[in-house]
Amino acid sequence: MMQTAKIRARKRRRNENVIWDSRSDRILYAVAYLLMALSLLVVGYPLLYVLSASFSNGNAIQTGKVFLWPVDVTLAGYEAVFKHQLIVSGYINTILYTGVGTFLNVCATMICAYPLSRRDMQWKGFYMFVFVFTMYFGGGLIPTYLTINNLDLINTFWVMVLPGLISVYNMIITRTFIQNNIPQEMLEASQIDGCSDFQYFYYMVLPLSKAVIAVITLYYAVGHWNSYFNALIYLTDRDRYPLQIILREILVANQVNFSEVQGIDPEQIAAQNSLANQLKYALIIVSCGPILLAYPFVQKYFVKGVMIGSVKG
Repeated sequence: MMQTAKIRARKRRRNENVIWDSRSDRILYAVAYLLMALSLLVVGYPLLYVLSASFSNGNAIQTGKVFLWPVDVTLAGYEAVFKHQLIVSGYINTILYTGVGTFLNVCATMICAYPLSRRDMQWKGFYMFVFVFTMYFGGGLIPTYLTINNLDLINTFWVMVLPGLISVYNMIITRTFIQNNIPQEMLEASQIDGCSDFQYFYYMVLPLSKAVIAVITLYYAVGHWNSYFNALIYLTDRDRYPLQIILREILVANQVNFSEVQGIDPEQIAAQNSLANQLKYALIIVSCGPILLAYPFVQKYFVKGVMIGSVKG
């Protein structure tokens, strides 16, 4: 009896220390969990479906048998992708364009954003007006092509890197981040100690801006990886084509043109149509896979950098 009374007293004290949520709080939590589950379903199911379809038979995809898991597992789609003679060079070119282009983008953005974040910079409002003006008005495709042609950049490596070197949107995010998170007193203290502007930028601003650097790096890298328009317009050498152009050629080459199928074996037409259905999803995995694998490693910096770099009311 004594032991039972002690246990009851201990439970009573434990319950007194617990802060119970109100009914409205529990309803709010339930709605939040439901919305997160729906968001996960909306985002996660298409990715899982594309992955499953890339390993499924094309006929199963066309008849709607693929729902969650692969049906009649086959690697024919990936074999058709990787047996293309330019797929390796396309991957190498895209990696080079993405690596070099992202590095130059981040360097130019940081060098541009830091002076605009300084309070003592003259004509800062004018420079910001010029940058923002370019977000709404451009010269057009033909003047841009003529400019790049006059610079002898047509069909070169740098035509995929130098145009669009700075994104004004990313520059504004970076400038706001530096303004809100690096105090003016730090600059004044460094100047008293004899630190130059370059030393302050290199030893103080860059290390404290890792979060926003990770954010703009991801933005620029995804843009370069998915870029295809510049290659269509400015590149004529097939050995310089990025991955996206090569994948487009593979998809177009395996499409069935029903206006030209007279006299061809129906089984061959059905096999080619099945391969085309599977290729669509295999190409998505091949093109998006590296970016999806890299995103989890910068996700924590991505959220922190965007939120800290935002304007708070």
